[in-house]
Amino acid sequence: MVDAARAAKMADRIKVIVAKTLERGIRDPRLGFVTITDVRVTGDLQHASVFYTVYGSDEERAESAAALQSATGLVRREVGKNLTARLTPSIQFIADGIPENAALIDSLLTEAHKRDASVEALKKTAQYAGDEDPYVKPRDIAAEEEAAGFDDDDDEDGHYVSGNA
Repeated sequence: MVDAARAAKMADRIKVIVAKTLERGIRDPRLGFVTITDVRVTGDLQHASVFYTVYGSDEERAESAAALQSATGLVRREVGKNLTARLTPSIQFIADGIPENAALIDSLLTEAHKRDASVEALKKTAQYAGDEDPYVKPRDIAAEEEAAGFDDDDDEDGHYVSGNA
């Protein structure tokens, strides 16, 4: 088995080679605006999966997939020329689901925004189920006695008078 670092370096190198080959070497009119998103190499460096996206409609994606399938041999030859490996890995093109995933995430974010707006509208008309401030406050006994009119310990001048005097 090969260490993961070497496989990652080889995958990065294959990604660059494939992108340059598609940009300069393939003159197929069916090939649309293709972007290489990722390359994964098996542990034994015998197979490379090249993930790509195509900007455009479903028809353009299908045509680009056919063009990439027919150009697999040319791409593998270019990879073999530019790699310093003993064996050239087989190449497989796989359509990446990034645009579909992005559209799904966008729709989920839109739904979340709508729900947030509805909660905000409900919040404006909401009322408390109990007291506005449900937390227990420490008692202020002096203020309660004053409010109730308990001034037994004071004389006419407002001085404290003890019971023994």
